[in-house]
Amino acid sequence: MLTPTTQQWMKARAVNDQIAIRMTKSKAVPKPLKSPPDHQTRTAFQPLVTARWRYFTMNPTETDISLFKRLRFVLVETSRAGNVGSVARAMKTMGFSDLVLVTPRCDHPLTDPEAVAFASGAIDVLEGARIAGSIGEALEGCNFAAAVSARLREFSPPVWTPRQFSGHAAAMADLRPAIIFGNERVGLPNEIVLDCNVLINIPANPSYSSLNLSQAAQVLAYECRLAAEGENRTQEGVGFQGEAASVAQIEGMYAHLEEALVAIGFLNADNPKKLMPRLKRLFARTQLETEEVNILRGIARQMMRSKH
Repeated sequence: MLTPTTQQWMKARAVNDQIAIRMTKSKAVPKPLKSPPDHQTRTAFQPLVTARWRYFTMNPTETDISLFKRLRFVLVETSRAGNVGSVARAMKTMGFSDLVLVTPRCDHPLTDPEAVAFASGAIDVLEGARIAGSIGEALEGCNFAAAVSARLREFSPPVWTPRQFSGHAAAMADLRPAIIFGNERVGLPNEIVLDCNVLINIPANPSYSSLNLSQAAQVLAYECRLAAEGENRTQEGVGFQGEAASVAQIEGMYAHLEEALVAIGFLNADNPKKLMPRLKRLFARTQLETEEVNILRGIARQMMRSKH
C-alpha cells in the first residue's frame, strides 16, 4: 500500500473539502480532515485518497470539458523510472497532467532520482500521478481507450493515426479518453489491445519504426494539443508583430513607388505592361505592416531625389 506524503495528504484534504461542498445537498457530507497525521495514520488514510479521486473521476465538473483536463496517459508495466519522468515531461510541455502507472516494474517510479531528473521540471505531474494495480483500475472514469503500438495485430481494434485520435478526442466533449502505452521492451499485451476502442499506430520509417516510450508519448501529446487548441491557436509572442498597414497606406505606397520607378526609367509610363500588377501581387503576399510601408516609401523618395 502506498503511503502519501504530507504534501499529498494536504492535497487530499482540499479534495475532501470540495467533495463536502458538492455532496451537501445529498446530506452525504464527509467529515473534514484534521491536521497532518503521523505515518501510521497516513498509511490508513490512503483508501480515502483513492475514494476521493474516484469520486471526481466519475463525477467530472461541467467546466472540465477541455481535452487538457479529460485526457489520461496510462503506462503499463514500465521498467525504467527515467522513462516515467520523461513521459511526465512530455505531457507537461503539451499541457497535460493526468498520469497513471499500472503495476510498474521499477521501485518507487514516481520518486526515484532518475524519474525526477528526467522529468526536468515536471515534478507536479509526477506528484499527481497514481499507481494502479490493474488496467481496469487505471481506466476508471474513462469511456474511450486507445492502445499505442508499433506492432499491428491480425485481430485488433480499428487502427488510427495519432491525428485521427486527437481530432476525435477533442471534438467529443463528453469523451474521457485514455492513451495506453506498453512496456519498453515487449509493448502491450494482446488482451489489453483487444479490449481497447482503437489501436494508435504512429506512422514512421517502415524499416525502423521503433520509438522509445517518451517519444511516443510526445507525439501523441503534441497532436492532442494541436487538436485541443483548434482554431484558437495563435502565434502571439513569436517574433515582432507590427501594426498592419491600412488599404489607404498601401495604395499610397504603390502610387509613390510607381512614380519613383518612372523617375529612374525602370517603368515606362506610356507602356507599363504588367509591372505594377505584379508588384502589387508580390506585396499582397507579405501582409505589409505600417513600418514596412514607410520604409518602402522612404526608398521611393530617395530614388526620386537621386534622379534630380
